[in-house]
Amino acid sequence: MWTLDILLPLFAVGAAAGFMAGLLGVGGGTLIVPIVLWLLAKQQPDTAHSQHLAVGTSFAVMVFTTFSGALAQHRRGAIDWRILRRMSPAMVAGGILGSLAARYIPAWHLKLVFIVFLYVMSLQMMLRLKPKPNREMPGRAATGAVGTAIGVLSSWVGIGGGSLSVPFMLYCNVPVLRATATSTGLAWPMALSGAIGYLLSGWGLADLPAGSVGFLYLPAVAALAACTVLFAPLGVRAAHRLPADVLKAALGMLMFVIASQMLFKLVAA
Repeated sequence: MWTLDILLPLFAVGAAAGFMAGLLGVGGGTLIVPIVLWLLAKQQPDTAHSQHLAVGTSFAVMVFTTFSGALAQHRRGAIDWRILRRMSPAMVAGGILGSLAARYIPAWHLKLVFIVFLYVMSLQMMLRLKPKPNREMPGRAATGAVGTAIGVLSSWVGIGGGSLSVPFMLYCNVPVLRATATSTGLAWPMALSGAIGYLLSGWGLADLPAGSVGFLYLPAVAALAACTVLFAPLGVRAAHRLPADVLKAALGMLMFVIASQMLFKLVAA
């Protein structure tokens, strides 16, 4: 039985994750994974696959979150579909390749490189450092190559592609609102492929909590997705009302928090 002391934190986190996804073009997994781990500990403390369930559930929630955010951005004409068409298939392919190759890669080194990258980009955004004015998005082949690299690296470190695609677009002088809007569209196929992957990889396991299908914990998916879908359009609305420098500073602070969280886990491990 889910009581108010369980439902209220779920709804609060779902609302915050949805708003953040719409505002900054990221999936909100940094909030969703911890709350699902907390929920699983309350429901079935001895679950051996809690981390797999948390990540898989997070991907499933992001399928709905990013779709809601992308739809709201599309209605405002903010998504750059040329960038999306070039990067999206490459990011999905990179995510698949990365997941297959992950066990052969020293995870510690990869995470450290990613953490340094996020710190550098976050400081650049918060300090309002400008890229060279003549820099622009590269051609189709180069954009696809970058998308593949983003997909591979995201699958290795467990962070959604928005944490890398937005800085890349800002580096190429794409306006911050257009970059975050396009990132929302890019995040949807990444979330869908991730959810399908975790669904299949956990299929048929007997020791999963009731309500699980593969590594997707459906009760949490339903509760969290209902909130994220409602609040993602509100984040989009706020993004279109905020000055570009404020939006960029908020994105920089978010990346700083993600990098610090990853660094803490790396040191603690």
